[in-house]
Amino acid sequence: MTEYIVLGLASILAAGIAAQWLSWRLGLPSILLLLLFGFILGPITKVLNPDDFFGELLFPFVSLSVAIILFEGGLTLKFKELKAVGNVVLRLILIGIPITLVLATFFAYTVLEFSFLISLLFGSILVVTGPTVILPILRQVKPNSKINSILKWEGIVNDPIGALIAILVFEAILAAGIEEATIITILGLLKTVFLSSLLGIVGAVIIVFIIKRDLVPDYLQNSISLTLALLVFVISNIFQKESGLFAVTIMGIMIANQKSIVIKHIIEFKENIRLLLISVLFIILAARLNIETLEALGWQSIVFTIILILLVRPAAVFLSTIKTKINFNEKVFVSAMAPRGIVAAAVSALFALELQNEGIEEAAVLVPITFMVIIATITVYGLSAAPLAKYLKLAKPNAQGCLIIGASPFARRIAEALRNLNFQVVLVDTNWDNIKKARMEGFSNYYGSVTSDYIIDEIDYYGLGKMISLTPNDEVNSLAALNFSKIFGANQVFQLPSFSKEKEDKNHVAREFKGKILFGKKFNFQYLNNLVEKGYSIKSSKITDKYNLKQINENYGADQIVHLFKVVEKELNPILEGTELDLKNGNVLISLLKDSEVKS
Repeated sequence: MTEYIVLGLASILAAGIAAQWLSWRLGLPSILLLLLFGFILGPITKVLNPDDFFGELLFPFVSLSVAIILFEGGLTLKFKELKAVGNVVLRLILIGIPITLVLATFFAYTVLEFSFLISLLFGSILVVTGPTVILPILRQVKPNSKINSILKWEGIVNDPIGALIAILVFEAILAAGIEEATIITILGLLKTVFLSSLLGIVGAVIIVFIIKRDLVPDYLQNSISLTLALLVFVISNIFQKESGLFAVTIMGIMIANQKSIVIKHIIEFKENIRLLLISVLFIILAARLNIETLEALGWQSIVFTIILILLVRPAAVFLSTIKTKINFNEKVFVSAMAPRGIVAAAVSALFALELQNEGIEEAAVLVPITFMVIIATITVYGLSAAPLAKYLKLAKPNAQGCLIIGASPFARRIAEALRNLNFQVVLVDTNWDNIKKARMEGFSNYYGSVTSDYIIDEIDYYGLGKMISLTPNDEVNSLAALNFSKIFGANQVFQLPSFSKEKEDKNHVAREFKGKILFGKKFNFQYLNNLVEKGYSIKSSKITDKYNLKQINENYGADQIVHLFKVVEKELNPILEGTELDLKNGNVLISLLKDSEVKS
């Protein structure tokens, strides 16, 4: 029995990570593959039966996992993002959620022919949008920062509010009458808004206090923050069922926006847990599906899903954003981005089971149709987002800007040369002194590690089409290339060569996990940074009949020049190791050279 449990847990983890890896290799939304793997393990092969495997621990595990995911999501929300879009986000929550609830309920009642109460419950489940799906799509599409902030905030905040609405409707269904149901709903809402918010704020204050006062060692800070978040979740749920999701989201937001302690290490720790939990949860929940129930879904479910995508979401967005500062194209894109995710899957599974235990057999169809909506919305929104954003001019169709990893003197000189040619430039570094200097020079910048999903999510990718990694750490350069290849594509990530052939052999990184090598083998970070410290500068030269590559090399000395980039019809092309320069009139050549050595 013990061996069976160990083997089962290992299989779930292996399947989840395999699905994540395959999604990265194929460029597909990971949740689609997680659902496919879970479906194969469950109803198709019957290798995994989560209800038998986990027993009574299944739904407590799901609830705690969703709480951790939403706590981590709250840690990524910064109030400064709301300066430009706060009014829109607030309207999408206060007006958009009720509109979605009413319309989804109406069409579930008329199209799916559910009873009114089950229609209301299903409509409340569908008000959530999945941040675990939206954030990867936004990374791929790279829309402007306004759209990015709106969708990120809406997705993360909607989840706990949607779960709360769903649980209040669920309790109303189980109530004896209209009067009792109304009282339960009002009291539940008041308890959640006041008590859960208070618990979330208190939890955040405690975390900040104990870390700021050094009451716990560094190696326990992550564990204690996670434990306290789960404690807040459980206490809140004791007073009001499922209100804990709201409490931990508030806790995460408060921690993210305080300025007393650094939370980067906490965020990075939660990111790793989130990846594992999402992988496991979707495998488990998909494995619980029943083939017979899926086959029973008729044409009505397809019509309902189409209505949800083409009518309900646009109506909610356009009606809730009347007289706001987002334009028509931005409203269209927000209307076309509402994939459902883990919260919808988990809540529907929980309610279906409990309602069936209460003798309401109609609830059995909630899980399969919810999963159908999840799969359909992820597929439609995931595949249409990039072309739609480009058509609406919310993402640049051929973005040539550079995300530069590292903000050393050499990296800042490159950034300055690119900026002077009107290319978008963003610098990222873990060295605070370098970031301060970049800010003083007017560059967009981010302080943090490129190995962190937190930083990857924070970056505004609008106008960026390439990544060049210019740090003194060969391993960081390779990791940056690996991480950002998912965003820019493997052919648009570049890195400096290793310091030495001996080091490259000793710390070998497979070729497929590296970016394209810049400039030439000898032009590593130390070599180039030394040239900058010796007074070398970066010069942009326009190629003409009278001023070509030969004359540039004669003027400055061919052995004293490092050619870095060429610009061909506003397209930026890094000079790669082993490539020949093919320059035509009108091209711009960007080179590192020493002006004082110009020959007469």
